[in-house]
Amino acid sequence: MGRKVVHGKRYRADCEGWDRTRILPLKDAVAQIKKFKPAKFDQAVNIAIHLGIDPKQADQNLRSAVSLPHGIGKSKRVIAFAKEDVAKQARAAGAVEAGGEELVKKIEEGWMDFDVAIASPDMMRVVSRLGKVLGPKGLMPTPKNGTVTPNVTQAVTEFSAGKVEFRNDAGGNVHCVVGKLSFPADKLEQNIQAFIDTIVRMKPSAVKGQYVKKISLAGSMTPGVLVQI
Repeated sequence: MGRKVVHGKRYRADCEGWDRTRILPLKDAVAQIKKFKPAKFDQAVNIAIHLGIDPKQADQNLRSAVSLPHGIGKSKRVIAFAKEDVAKQARAAGAVEAGGEELVKKIEEGWMDFDVAIASPDMMRVVSRLGKVLGPKGLMPTPKNGTVTPNVTQAVTEFSAGKVEFRNDAGGNVHCVVGKLSFPADKLEQNIQAFIDTIVRMKPSAVKGQYVKKISLAGSMTPGVLVQI
């Protein structure tokens, strides 16, 4: 048995006034999550997309990163594994740390004060030593989401500004933060549509039948709202 989730009064009140089986066009879905009772903080807006993929098949898994048109309202702490000339450029672009062997050693000694790790391809031989440290936390650089790239400085700029990584879970769901509730409705809609379009473009060729099965939006502390596919 899983642990029972206990929701607060605000959430329960929102649920009482909302039919969670109702499916709305994107514009109306965004309007609805903005109507729910406000919290004392600016809630993140999350999207969950249930896909008709088989996560047990390697060729049907999705993993990538996307820069949304209006960002997500949060900057990220980025580090870069690169040789000194590129490392200097990465620091100028916003990396909190950049370097080679010395940065690897710092992390081996326990430093983990970052959200994203970027690496140039020629550094992966050194970075591979951190597989057991970064892998379980989802921080290991990989070409699949653009964190192993020859364009280190550009990647640092994009991820620092809030470029978001995503991957499907074992149930075939993809989750992503697409902005803040304080965003104007049109900007939230554009971010959400950009993310949906990205997922649609990534449809694995091995997938048969319906690909996008369900889309749901929610604030950090609101009920979910179903979106028309």
